[in-house]
Amino acid sequence: MRDSRPIAYGLRMDAAGPFEAHEVDLHGHRAAYRVAGEGPAIVLIHGMINSSRHWEAVATRLAGSHRVIAPDLIGHGGSATPRGDYSLGAHAASIRDLLATLGVARATIVGHSLGGGVAMQFFYQFPQRTERLVLVSSGGLGSEVSPLLRGAALPGSALLLRLAAQPRLVDALTGAGTRLRERGNANGVYLHAVARALRPLGEAGARRAFLETLRAVIDRHGQRVSARDRLYLLSDTPTMIVWGERDRTIPVAHGLAARDAIPGCRFELLSRAAHFPNLEDPAGLAAVLADFVATTAPARLGDEDWGDAVGRRARATIRRVA
Repeated sequence: MRDSRPIAYGLRMDAAGPFEAHEVDLHGHRAAYRVAGEGPAIVLIHGMINSSRHWEAVATRLAGSHRVIAPDLIGHGGSATPRGDYSLGAHAASIRDLLATLGVARATIVGHSLGGGVAMQFFYQFPQRTERLVLVSSGGLGSEVSPLLRGAALPGSALLLRLAAQPRLVDALTGAGTRLRERGNANGVYLHAVARALRPLGEAGARRAFLETLRAVIDRHGQRVSARDRLYLLSDTPTMIVWGERDRTIPVAHGLAARDAIPGCRFELLSRAAHFPNLEDPAGLAAVLADFVATTAPARLGDEDWGDAVGRRARATIRRVA
């Protein structure tokens, strides 16, 4: 049996300290994660096909005053790619178990893209463990999504993904994106994002995990999982929504509508970012995260509080059925 103690590897030192990579066995499967700093816990949840390492530039900026924990979701990064459940709920439960292993009872939960959906599901399943919620270019707030992701969810896409993830093609996309960006063409950012998404899919297990995760939340019509009917539950939890102004993957309108549905919600628009603020404007994202945590008091929801939040609206609809 694999030693369940966290094992550090691949250290990189930064001005604010190292962003250390670890792995641990959870329920017989490898779970990878990265940590940095000490202090109140902030959990950074990456998006589809990304991994914890894509949070490095944000994490090292926050590590001076926080304990930053960035997990690799099931089937992503260094985590295992088992056959099984890749739903938002399964991802959220795995993060809960990782935090329990690390002795973290409560944390500020931050999710990007797919990770935003996971973050909302984490809050919904484990409100007592959620001090604040931050959604960054989040999924789960509307049906619209890029045609590329809708197409990848179609039957038969596995073969196309295998062909598209060939290293030579990915390198060519990266090179083309670099040349466009050097000329000031905004399409270069989009090509870099496509190449970054395709690169990890060279392995069969990663492609299977990607498709299972994708199809759990997206079909040919768009996003099929929505948290909009439960946003009212965040009324007692400090919430912030952050979006890249140039996002072409998920419309900024989703974030604005969610802001209006959540009492007291803060909204930040990052002009330098598209769909990946953690990579395109990490300094800006880290700054608004740090300010949000510093200027809000952590929620302390108990079972009675949750019962009141859910029951308040539901009780108003109770009626006798003949």
